[in-house]
Amino acid sequence: MNSETEEHRERPVSEEVAALIARYDTRVPRYTSYPTAPHFSPAVDEATYRGWLAALDPAAPLSLYLHVPFCRELCHYCGCHTTAVNHDGPVLSYAETLLAEIALLDAALGPARPAVQHVAWGGGTPTIMPPAQMRAVMAALRARFPFRPDAEIAVEIDPRTVDAAVLDGLAAMGCTRASLGVQDLNERVQQAVNRIQSRAVTLACVEGLRARGIRRINIDLMYGLPFQTHDSIRETVALCGEFAPDRVAVFGYAHVPWMAPHQKLLPEGALPGPEERWAQMQATEDALLAAGYVPIGLDHYARPDDPLTRAAAAGQLHRNFQGYTTDTAAALLGIGASSIGSLAQGYAQNLPAVPAWRDAVRAGRLPIARGIAITDEDRLRRDIIETLMCYGRVDLAEVAARHGADPAPLAAAAGPRLAAMAADGLLEWDGRRIAVRPAARPFVRNAAACFDTYLRPDQTRHARAI
Repeated sequence: MNSETEEHRERPVSEEVAALIARYDTRVPRYTSYPTAPHFSPAVDEATYRGWLAALDPAAPLSLYLHVPFCRELCHYCGCHTTAVNHDGPVLSYAETLLAEIALLDAALGPARPAVQHVAWGGGTPTIMPPAQMRAVMAALRARFPFRPDAEIAVEIDPRTVDAAVLDGLAAMGCTRASLGVQDLNERVQQAVNRIQSRAVTLACVEGLRARGIRRINIDLMYGLPFQTHDSIRETVALCGEFAPDRVAVFGYAHVPWMAPHQKLLPEGALPGPEERWAQMQATEDALLAAGYVPIGLDHYARPDDPLTRAAAAGQLHRNFQGYTTDTAAALLGIGASSIGSLAQGYAQNLPAVPAWRDAVRAGRLPIARGIAITDEDRLRRDIIETLMCYGRVDLAEVAARHGADPAPLAAAAGPRLAAMAADGLLEWDGRRIAVRPAARPFVRNAAACFDTYLRPDQTRHARAI
């Protein structure tokens, strides 16, 4: 019997917390949008999207998201739209199609277009794309869109795929923020999830980025992985302290093998249960708070002087598909297979399969697969949910007033569930104001779900709350 088993013979949380976990550790959305993606439909098509693009306000800022759905190998925990490739052929072809999609967007927008204030590259592994192609894509965007002088260019990075040429390419394309996947630095955990990444490799990447002027560094960590322990998590956070990241995102592993079949390769018997996940989450937070980071929203942490912390203090924090952000753009255009755009009228998602997306673009069509047009009621509820997700509190009357709505029906519908959460000590609720208690912050998604009229109790595709 190993020390891990010996350590966790006793319940890792109190009986009171265990009872709350049993009651509230349900499957709820992460609320990076509202309505959430499972409720998108083919009712939003290319024609719909073209109409939305034509109505963009050229005076309002714009954000862009580029999805690169390729990796050198799949991490067994991954739930992203991505495919493992062992040569550059598919990636080079994908880059060409990205350029073609950008040209289609350019034509659809007409002569007047908003200025770009934020670009995010996600995946998959965006840096699997050769530097010349990444630079070409960014050059095409800059040629077709005005960019604000202080525009942030953020790129997700797998440090294992980075060399000097990649780092030079990131600097040349104007990257200002890098988000490094780390997850866990314990070797046993890494072997179980098929992601071997040493501290030295990650540190070399961080130092290489900073040496080239890319100084804004984010680190992504996970809890709930096979063989993780309190000690391994604390050790990972301590080692990440050597990287001195500006921000740390901590995500709970979502085990959904019916959606991501490669997750079946994980040793399921080594996955922690909900109580142990809670304890791991708390161990991570305790270590980050001790290191001087400030909690932001549900699962982000930032240095006290970081723009994210300042935005939260000023009431200007936002949440979108990339998580918590200072980005204030009202419109986000998704580029690449499976990417999602958010516009004033609703959400639009590209075809998720690369071949179908590529064929549509090559045929001169904007590759929209589905989406949802949102109503005034949706906008009101989205505002409430985003405020809760960002700050853990919301004044229903205040938000309703911004939308010219009556808060009474909202309070009446959500009141019974909020009252139950209040009785359990998770939040304060006076019929108008909600304030999630700091210790109950992991349950903020449950509070947000009280305002989700689309959510059905039997839905299983969402991650659990803990």
